[in-house]
Formats: sequence, structure tokens, C-alpha cells
Amino acid sequence: MSDLDPRLRERFTAYRNDVVTHVTGPGPDQARHVLRRRRRMTAAAVAAAAVVLVVAPVVANAALRDAQNTPVPAESVQPTTTPSTSAPPTPPPTGSATPSAEAPAGPDGRISRAQLLAARIDLPSWPSDLAAGGCATSNVRLRTDTTKAYVSTLTDDAFEHGDLDGDGADETVAIVACRYGEASAKQVVAFNRDREGRIVTVGRVVRTGDGFDDILGMETTPAGSVEVRVADIVPCCGTPEYLRRDQVRTYRWNGQRFSQTNGPTTFGRDPRLTDLRVTMTHQLEDGAGADSRRRLTLVFTVTNAGPVDAAQVAFHSLEGGERAGGDWSRCDPNPKPSADQPSCLLPGVPAGESRRYTFVLLVPGQPAPDAIVRRFLVVHCDAADRQWPDLKRNDNEVRSPLPL
Repeated sequence: MSDLDPRLRERFTAYRNDVVTHVTGPGPDQARHVLRRRRRMTAAAVAAAAVVLVVAPVVANAALRDAQNTPVPAESVQPTTTPSTSAPPTPPPTGSATPSAEAPAGPDGRISRAQLLAARIDLPSWPSDLAAGGCATSNVRLRTDTTKAYVSTLTDDAFEHGDLDGDGADETVAIVACRYGEASAKQVVAFNRDREGRIVTVGRVVRTGDGFDDILGMETTPAGSVEVRVADIVPCCGTPEYLRRDQVRTYRWNGQRFSQTNGPTTFGRDPRLTDLRVTMTHQLEDGAGADSRRRLTLVFTVTNAGPVDAAQVAFHSLEGGERAGGDWSRCDPNPKPSADQPSCLLPGVPAGESRRYTFVLLVPGQPAPDAIVRRFLVVHCDAADRQWPDLKRNDNEVRSPLPL
């Protein structure tokens, strides 16, 4: 700067001194000033937060008071979830785990045999004649004694359980009966529990008289249906068990009642039966010599109108004389015992064909005082000597030409 004019040097010095007096550098004074400013800002922020903490509960309480649907203590409100309008689930028993979101909505309807026998229940209706006889349906205490007539009983069939109404909980299915003689009317009934734990009747699945005469058993399916095994007849009163036919029919709850959804609806004609038809001619001859007996020859023509081959034919009521020839020698000497033992069992008739059978009897010249006009009956038998009903019973019979 020694090259500068002395007057110019003085002006630069005066200008530098003037600027320095107006500019504050980053010294201690400036640091203290910044620190005091930051402390004032922090205190203001703390005060504002305290005000929010005090005011927020007041605002929240006011909002709750203004709300129309105040949540009950057991409920929780989720801001992003629409509140449910269904009733809250039944609280679990003491000591049990809290049910999860997948817990069934309905009550537990699994009922034991002892529990059902101990309860008083209402049953679906019995047929009118049984109801008139005393088969009760209101406030019934089921019994296990099946020997008494017109008393509602619980059969020995096993119980079944399944979710029949789709509420996520099981119901119970049982077979109840009411005896009216040698046979019993039966019905399959579904039971459940109400919210208080009482046993209630859901409805009747099916009962006898709806196209069949017996119920042999039932079971539930994973899909919530009930499969019932039904039979066309009750093997009683001299009716052999082998004549019975059975079917499986499926029923399902439709929200109001049970209705059939699968399986046959009728039994129809028994495919094991055929139609036998019989006609008869006879010849009566006087006996030779001093013998006053007469010779009676009976010729039966048996036609099988089908549709089933008759392995054997059985003749009934050929009594009243002494066997004297014809086809007697061909009769089965030891037919298997049956409820109605035939007089003679002979080889049968294929469907669509006819056969003749001849019987010779020696009969008194004068009928005995107790002699009667007998009826001769022809029936179809299988290879096991079992007798079967005929499709048309009225043409299986003829009368004897004279009292025997």
C-alpha cells in the first residue's frame, strides 16, 4: 500500500473503521444471543404440548357424550372397521379359553343320551290314530321301555351329531318311537340347545308312514345332511324278515324344515316277485271192489306271467284224502320250515311258461261230517325254499270239487 497516495490511504482507513462498527462477528456475544432465542422457542413448545394434553381428554369426553351408540365395555371400536350389528357372542364358561373370531355363532347342540332322557321336550306330531291312542308330543319325558303301547320312547339306535343348520355348531339327531301293537311308529328328530342351554326340538327329519313302514338307522354327513335308512315293511306278525326292502334317503334343513334332497322317493314294485296263475281240472272215479273210497285226480296248470322265474312252486291245502299217485313222489320231502308249511314243494316255472302238476287222492265215498270245501293255493318259492308274495294274489287259488 506504500504506493498509494497518502490521502487515498486515509480514506480507506476511515471506510474500514466505519464498516467494522456496523458488522457483528461470530463472537461470544452472538453465541449467547442465539442460545437465549432457542430457549425461548423450546419453552413455548412445551407450553403448547401441555395445553394439548389437558384439552384432549375434555374434547374426547365431549365427543363420546354426543355419540349415539356408546360401545359397551366388552366391545372395542376399531377406527377402520364398520361396527357389527349382530349380537355379541355368549361369554365363555369360567376357566375356558376366550373364543376366537372363528368360534361358532350357535350354541353347542351335542346332546348325550342321558341328557335327552332327563329333559322334557316337545316332539313333532305322530299320525292322528297314534296321537288319539296316547302317543304324546308336548312336554314329553322320553322312556326306554318299548313294551308299553302308546308311550313315546327313545330307541337304542346311536345318536348322530352334525352342523345341520350351518351355524357353525353341531346339533343332535335321534330316533324316537311310539309302540301301537307288535310294531312301532318311528321318527328321526333333530335337537339343539337354546342360548340358556335348554334342549329344544329343531324339527322332524322324517317319520314312518311317509311311504315306508320302518326306520333302520341314520347318520349325518360332513355337508350337514341326514341320511336315513328306511324299510318298506316291519317284519312282525308272521312276516319274514327277508321280505323287507331298504333304501337310503337324504334329507337337509332348508331353514324352516327338513326336506328330501337325494335318494329314491318310493319303493315301487318289488323286483323279486312274479305273477303265478293257476287253473284246475279234476276227475272222480269210484273205487274197485268193496272199497267205498273214490279216486280223485287233480290236475293243476300253473302259468308264470313273469317277470321273475319261479325256482319252485308250493302247493297248500291238499289234505283230505290219501295220497295215491301223480306228482306226490316228486315233492320235496324236507322243505325248510316256514310260517306256512306247504303240502308239497315242486320244481318251478320259468317266466312266460306253464307246467302241469297232478295229484291223486283216495277220498271217502261219502264226505265226513266235518269235511269242507278246501282251497288250493299255489305260491312262488326261491331255491332256498323261501316263499314270496304274488304280484296278483287273486288268481293263485282254486277250490276243491267236493268236500275233503
